[in-house]
Amino acid sequence: MERLIYFIRRALRNMRQCLFLCSVAIGTTAVALTMVAFFAIVVLNVQQLTAHWSRQVEIVAYLDTVPDAKALQALQEKILGLQEVENVEYTTREQAFNQFKTRLGNDADLLGGVDADILPASFDIALKPPFRNQAGVDTVVNRLRNEVGLKDLKFGREWLEKFESFVALLKLGGAVIGGFLLFAALFIVSNTIRLTQYARRDELEVMGLVGATSMFIKTPFLIEGAIQGGLGGVIAITGSFILFRLFLHEGLSSLLLASGSGAIVFLPLSFQGMLLGAGVFLGLFGSLMSLRKLVRV
Repeated sequence: MERLIYFIRRALRNMRQCLFLCSVAIGTTAVALTMVAFFAIVVLNVQQLTAHWSRQVEIVAYLDTVPDAKALQALQEKILGLQEVENVEYTTREQAFNQFKTRLGNDADLLGGVDADILPASFDIALKPPFRNQAGVDTVVNRLRNEVGLKDLKFGREWLEKFESFVALLKLGGAVIGGFLLFAALFIVSNTIRLTQYARRDELEVMGLVGATSMFIKTPFLIEGAIQGGLGGVIAITGSFILFRLFLHEGLSSLLLASGSGAIVFLPLSFQGMLLGAGVFLGLFGSLMSLRKLVRV
């Protein structure tokens, strides 16, 4: 414990002695992590939007002839019994006709004299979240045709394909850009920390000459890097929240509220903890990479 306290005091003393370079290292870490956080906020809220869109993935089964009430109830229960199905709603011919009239708005007079029987009754089949994709829909469609006996099924294949392509592109873009930002942050932070260590290269050489072990020399610098990275993480979380409130909040609110998906969100606590941990990791690993060339004891 005494040695740990000594290492921490030594790290804090080193930071005070090279205050400018220490501030640069903290600032570099903060800027890099703020960029990651800023991008993560955008991706998180767009994913929330796509999750809202996925609720619209459903199958409509049209009935050419409407069975009696008992058979209709049995058919609905059979559909609901499929493990992929979350909910089933039955729409009568009259309900479908009234919905069509509502959609026409001022042009509803065009349906004057038209009987409601021109439209078929239908089942609106909503799927559980894991099956709101093309593979899940194809599975349910096959089961509805083979096990339930429904034939006239509509599920918007083209829209579903475009939606899945968008989600896949979003995930790939998030992974690539996020990985690039973290790699760039590690490179920049490592070289910034190297400057702080290079300024004390004479001290490091003297410590090695008087018999100090490699671990004894490196530990204060590793702690220093971890502290710098942690402070950079705290500043990044604070800065990203300020940017979120000043710039992202209004723009994303317009997008998400227009789509009906609800309010936008800031980074959850778990991600904030990951961001703070990433700062500590960047400082620690960046310091370790720098020490490999400066300390050869």
